[in-house]
Amino acid sequence: MKNKLIESVESQFNNKELPEFRAGDTVKVHFRITEGNKERIQVYEGLVLKIHNASSNSTFTVRKMVGDIGVERIFPFYTPKIDKIELVRKGRVRQSRLYYMRELRGKAARIKERRKGF
Repeated sequence: MKNKLIESVESQFNNKELPEFRAGDTVKVHFRITEGNKERIQVYEGLVLKIHNASSNSTFTVRKMVGDIGVERIFPFYTPKIDKIELVRKGRVRQSRLYYMRELRGKAARIKERRKGF
């Protein structure tokens, strides 16, 4: 059972408007990066491998390919560093964890698009 004080602090961060997405979707995450005294926004576009729901500690993992190397990054849902999240494409998958995508390359790594009604 959570403490009332912890719940009140967490509720300040949990009211962020985020698009609805799930594993298999392609998203663009606009992430705020601080370098010294300058701040810029870096766009990280990739496939959502998994979503970990744990109230204010919820995270999602995004994988993108840089050349032949796969790069994965874990983003917390409720952080002020995320400027916005854009849903690029909805993928049709049957699993909630897409770890098998790590071994696939090229055409084998494609995911069909989820259409309206499916």
